[in-house]
Amino acid sequence: MSKVWFVTGSSRGLGRNFVEAALSRGDKVAATARTTAGLGELVSAYGEAVLALELDVTDKAAVFETVKRAREHFGRLDVIVNNAGYAQVGAVEELTGQDLRDQLETNLFGALWVIQAALPHLREQGAGHIIQLSSAAGLMAMPLSGAYSASKWALEALNESLAQEVAGFGIKVTVIEPGGFATRDGKNPDPLANGHLAEPDPIYDGLRRRIASFAGKQPAGDPAAAARALLKIVDSAEPPLRVLFGQGFYPMLQQVYADRLKTWADWQDLSAEAHGSLDQEDR
Repeated sequence: MSKVWFVTGSSRGLGRNFVEAALSRGDKVAATARTTAGLGELVSAYGEAVLALELDVTDKAAVFETVKRAREHFGRLDVIVNNAGYAQVGAVEELTGQDLRDQLETNLFGALWVIQAALPHLREQGAGHIIQLSSAAGLMAMPLSGAYSASKWALEALNESLAQEVAGFGIKVTVIEPGGFATRDGKNPDPLANGHLAEPDPIYDGLRRRIASFAGKQPAGDPAAAARALLKIVDSAEPPLRVLFGQGFYPMLQQVYADRLKTWADWQDLSAEAHGSLDQEDR
């Protein structure tokens, strides 16, 4: 049985590849983007199987209306892909309040509005699968990525809670954590060149040069392969809550988590000291 998808950020990158993979196997897709100009080729190629919709995910009312329109058009929604987002780049000291608010409005609140708009329809069906695009940066933070990582860490927590809340309704949740993929001219995007940059403070110029020496230069994954992998996840009877896409960050994450566990263990005596001991009279 073919599935009906609702995908944000469909005009390029991984989102575009997800849409093409779904359509190419006979599924139907409500493909959304800030502008539908880049979706014309999909409409020409797949006709009524694709519904191109203009959507700014930061507009809550528009999100609810667009999800409703997609549901009415296709009759159901099976797979919700929260893919829209961008990377704010800058040292924490360089960020303005607006930089961080804008990052969260798109990456976090935009995803929240889509989830809230879709859930009543999925509950009514008694089935559905929410796919959240996070990042390896949602599991570990690196210099100049404080705002971006904050948004992705928040998404990790939001969707972990969501998965437990909606499991009883037959709704599944999977958080995809991609590493670098060749989504720009066959290359791994360089966040210092392609991200939203905060106003630079010269004191961090040396750090920027060090980051630039390796940023975007790791082996890039194939977006089409990522799309094929996503099809396996949405077809799985028991999909994972979290899954990494790509291999580059796995060894780093293993070390990050080992270091966290070691630090907690090393400071366990202090943790117990901080807990204290209250007898009944002290309560």
